[in-house]
Amino acid sequence: MTDRIVVAGASGFIGRYLVAAFEAEGAEVLTIGRSGADAAWDAPESIAAVVDGSDLVINLAGKSVDCRYTSRNRAEILASRLETTRAIGDAVRAATRPPALWINSSTATIYRHAEDRPMTESTGEAGTGFSVEVAKAWEAEFFAGRLRGTRRVALRTAIVLGDGSALLPLLRLTRLGLGGAQLDGRWFATRARRAAGTFHEFRARGGRQRFSWIHLADVLGVIRFVVAHPELDGVLNLSSPNPSDSRGLMAVLRRTLRVPFGIPQPRWMLELGSIAIRTETELVLKSRWVLPERLEAAGYRFAYPDLEAAVRQIIAGDLAVTAGKR
Repeated sequence: MTDRIVVAGASGFIGRYLVAAFEAEGAEVLTIGRSGADAAWDAPESIAAVVDGSDLVINLAGKSVDCRYTSRNRAEILASRLETTRAIGDAVRAATRPPALWINSSTATIYRHAEDRPMTESTGEAGTGFSVEVAKAWEAEFFAGRLRGTRRVALRTAIVLGDGSALLPLLRLTRLGLGGAQLDGRWFATRARRAAGTFHEFRARGGRQRFSWIHLADVLGVIRFVVAHPELDGVLNLSSPNPSDSRGLMAVLRRTLRVPFGIPQPRWMLELGSIAIRTETELVLKSRWVLPERLEAAGYRFAYPDLEAAVRQIIAGDLAVTAGKR
């Protein structure tokens, strides 16, 4: 693929998967992180050293959004994305031999709540609220200024499904008989949450909020594809061409796990549960309807275009790991 690859934010489940795959291909992989990495965020000279002479830089760094959107967490979510992207940009600009390609994470959450039509790179509309503003600022930082000889691609990533992903708590709920759709509904909003842009407005009915997703293997596949296609730059939607919705997703999980029923989860239950586990209902109630227009036009063929096949593969892997530990 390439000889020297730098992965920033390699401690997450996507980063670990990519590092293992690249090393298996024989690439030299260097990491940037907060501990145990080849370069540290608080040591700019170490970042410059690993970036200079690299072929590919992939930045996955950023605080997880799976948390309560308190003022402190909001500040950390934004800063962790902007500061790490800025640090890599500084290293790329200072490099004697800058990388040919810099791939930066972004998010499909940049698009509005969509029930009427899918969002593509050419026709998508940006939404409003805290998560959207973070995404806009993140991409603005990534594309700021000119770079000498380095192509930039931002991956507007949908929900990534794999071992360690957001799929795992849904699998646990399904096994417990709580594998029905997540149902939106009316909920009270404080003035502070509205001002912060963190309150989810009731829109989708009956669990019909769209669920855009991508299999972890296709994250790697797209990165390989982008490396091989130098005509691709700018933003790319990283999502399966076949999104589902909450009802469809949970039906697939029940079918795959052979659970005959699933109790739906109404808004009040989701709100109370999200407080208990320190997360936000936006993550399951916003309708994300995203299509990979540019990737398909360029000829990328998804390894897992269909949700049920993707889920079955992930669950089979999960069961195999579980069996191996017994």
